[in-house]
Amino acid sequence: MSNSVSSLARILDDLGSTFLDVVASPGELEFEISSVQIYDPLDELSIGRGAILLGVGVEGASRICALLDELGAQQAAGLVVKMPVQLDEVVRAKVLQTGVALLGLTRAASWAQVAALLRSLLAEGEVAGEPAESPDDLFTLANAVCELLDAPITIEDRSSRVLAFSGRQDEADQARIETVLGRKVPEKYQRLQEERGIYRELYHSREPIFFDLGNGMLPRAAIAVRAGDEILGSMWATVDGPLPDGRRRAFADAAKIVALHLLRQRAGADAQRRLRADLLSTVLEGGRDAADAAARLGLATERVCVLAAGLHETSIEDAAGREGERQRFCDALALHVGAIHPHAAAALVGSVAYAVLPMHAPGADAEARAVKVAESFLSRTGRRFPAAIGVGRLVNTLAEVGRSRADAARALRVLRSRGASGVAASYAEVYFDSLLLQLGDLVAAEEQPPAGPYEKLLAYDAEHGTDLVLTLKAYLDHLGNVHAAAKAVQVHQNTFRYRLRRLTTISGLDLDDPGARLAVSLQLRLHQ
Repeated sequence: MSNSVSSLARILDDLGSTFLDVVASPGELEFEISSVQIYDPLDELSIGRGAILLGVGVEGASRICALLDELGAQQAAGLVVKMPVQLDEVVRAKVLQTGVALLGLTRAASWAQVAALLRSLLAEGEVAGEPAESPDDLFTLANAVCELLDAPITIEDRSSRVLAFSGRQDEADQARIETVLGRKVPEKYQRLQEERGIYRELYHSREPIFFDLGNGMLPRAAIAVRAGDEILGSMWATVDGPLPDGRRRAFADAAKIVALHLLRQRAGADAQRRLRADLLSTVLEGGRDAADAAARLGLATERVCVLAAGLHETSIEDAAGREGERQRFCDALALHVGAIHPHAAAALVGSVAYAVLPMHAPGADAEARAVKVAESFLSRTGRRFPAAIGVGRLVNTLAEVGRSRADAARALRVLRSRGASGVAASYAEVYFDSLLLQLGDLVAAEEQPPAGPYEKLLAYDAEHGTDLVLTLKAYLDHLGNVHAAAKAVQVHQNTFRYRLRRLTTISGLDLDDPGARLAVSLQLRLHQ
């Protein structure tokens, strides 16, 4: 079997037969996997050499064979379809003819979960396409501990997110399967462990702890992963009973090795993020170095939309905590757009997570699809990350990508000014509001005070305690409908008409002049 982190054999070994199984193979599975793509029957199939295609909705021998032909012509590595798979001699022969492996996905797993798992396995240790050290990666380590303890292993961070897992997860229980599939301990199991004081005992002990929660769950052995007094994460084994002394010592020793790896990984991740952020910033500026930066990121250079995603203010008080939250949000966005297109990229630039997303549809359709991609991401992460996303226009070359970025940033600013959460919008949808914000910036920068009829009304209201500005606003908001405007400010129509005549006399405003109405409307919006 290939030792490469990204070989199909290695990936299948890491995932175990709980999730993916080989239905039919053209031979040894030692070929390298380049990317994971999701099948879209409405798009022309364009898939790179060594790619795995997730055949969402693909079933039946004839449809599978037709897809295998297309994938074989493009030198793809594998096709994944939902179990059970209709396998006959025709399908077997087609797998041998095309050289494309046919894999079956368990019914219990969702396509989104498996896409995330596969892409995260491929991304282990990569910096802008450069291979990482594979011998001591966390998955190798988890498998080694699995052999030592004769039990399936997960390695988790402080937030109970799964960083790596061993094989043999099919021997575990439903709680473990849900944890590995979702790459995070489900909330219901976290609550159960918190109520029993498991986390408190775990983080106060330097030795492995054993506990049995019942509720259909197998017993667990767990140990905190530490660097001095800092808790980096934890390691969990699904066991039949308490570990013998020899295995307890082996578990404790393994936790020290995991700690060293997590420290190296954290330093490497910080360097990766800085590099990706610098490269993506260069791309977004669209200068002469943009093409080289895009190439290093493996980013598409034609027909792209830029997404600008911003988190709402959180209750986290310290700057480091807020930065960590933004980075986790950006990592989730990168995983999401990467699962949609292998040549997408995302990075945190300042406090905003920017993503460059290739689109194959025509202009307006592409922007609409990009908004749907953003909405899909927000719907999945909304409870964890309250945010909004602005979507820029479709541009055809890297030289124009700065326009799409500016559009996306302006759309995000409008959504933030509205306090919108879980919402995505294209620049075209918020065009006028964006212009008002830009005009407001100009007014503030040049310190331009209210002028003309509006200034006179403000001064009169301030001196006499009247509400003539409110009367004017109601009149304009209701397009001159006195009945509706009077109702809005809760006065009789005759009273409203009197105030209207009064304000025109005082200010000199001609309400029959469209230009005068526009000017005073803008001042009302800008100076409110």
